[in-house]
Amino acid sequence: MGERTSHAPGTLSWTDLATSDPEAAKGFYTTLFGWGYDDRPIPEEAGGGTYTMLTKNGKEVAALSAARGGGPSYWTSYVTVESADDSAAKAKELAGTVMMEPFDVLDVGRMAVIQDPTGAVFCIWEPRGSIGAEIVNEPGSLTLNQLNTSDPERALEFYSGLFGWRSEAVDGGEIPYWGVYLGERLNAGAMQLQPDAGAPSHWLTYFGTESAEAGAERIGEVGGQVMVSPTEVPGGKIVVAQDPQGAIFGLFAGNFDD
Repeated sequence: MGERTSHAPGTLSWTDLATSDPEAAKGFYTTLFGWGYDDRPIPEEAGGGTYTMLTKNGKEVAALSAARGGGPSYWTSYVTVESADDSAAKAKELAGTVMMEPFDVLDVGRMAVIQDPTGAVFCIWEPRGSIGAEIVNEPGSLTLNQLNTSDPERALEFYSGLFGWRSEAVDGGEIPYWGVYLGERLNAGAMQLQPDAGAPSHWLTYFGTESAEAGAERIGEVGGQVMVSPTEVPGGKIVVAQDPQGAIFGLFAGNFDD
């Protein structure tokens, strides 16, 4: 757990929030996690507005900005790649959809927006000035990205071809679940999305917390809504919640990876 100075290609390395109310979202998450923040203007030629870096101990852990065009609020998962252009081209070959072609983000990196064959959307990140999250796998930082998908077999085959991930089924749960690995390192989770879930395939971002119960209570105190109460999973407990603007996120308390 702890600080990072780089992320290997194929690593889920960053998350940011598009929100209908950036100021309210900033207040919610900084209160919930004790984060600091750094508002950075987005140049007009890049769309304008503000990209707010969320920090822990002065290190970047996540970010938020206004949702474009009045869209819904949501967290997005990013995967580090060596080349955004090559990875976007590969995603097309594997039946993914490039929703936004590769583009430079000032001098900090190059990215693209991809939709996997089951409908889940994520971003790829070619780092330049920014590696992504500078702290991971501890309370108040990104600790798990989970793919909730209507077709796990198809989705996992896509990600294996794109990033070289491998998956292992996890025993013991009523709902099929897989650990997703980059080499020998656990990189993500994947879960069968139930037909009555009422949601499309998507990536869910989890942040670390000291206590699932205390985290769930705090979410309610600062205006969020707990959707899945503290629930035991291999290695710890999870909570799934909705912020006041409607974005879904999770908490994890337990055994954090290195």
